[in-house]
Amino acid sequence: MEQGDSASSHHPGEIDYMELDTIIEEQFIGNKENLIMILQEIQKKYNYLPQASLMYLAEKIDVPISKIFGVGTFYSTFSLEPRGKHIISLCLGTACHVRGAEKVRERIQETLNIRDGQTTEDMRFTLESVRCLGCCSLGPVVRVDDDIHGRVTLDTAGKIVEGYN
Repeated sequence: MEQGDSASSHHPGEIDYMELDTIIEEQFIGNKENLIMILQEIQKKYNYLPQASLMYLAEKIDVPISKIFGVGTFYSTFSLEPRGKHIISLCLGTACHVRGAEKVRERIQETLNIRDGQTTEDMRFTLESVRCLGCCSLGPVVRVDDDIHGRVTLDTAGKIVEGYN
């Protein structure tokens, strides 16, 4: 990593073991009972759960790697694959579906030239369909990171991504 790069600009495969130690030992005192919270912090740092970090974690807190992978694959909030800098969650729940969420998804896919579950080549965006974002009255709803975009139309769907670097 070159000087001047921010800590969050990791490339897949680059693991900062000192930072992992800080997360595991200082934030969560190496307690295996905190496994999910530790995984959340690792994912917050890398935007996914790099395999090398999980193997290191298994050793540090003495939990079988199979259990850690089990947790990482069970919860849909975790990803074992590199994801884009910005996560686009498109609601396909009933309220959003009846208000045109499928067409909104098609427009976003066209705009970014990716399919559902894929990441753009430049690693800027990952598109993920979800069952419900809990904003049913605002449907169709698109969440980018923590920003909620409600009543999305075909016109606004393609423009949502413009505000994110």
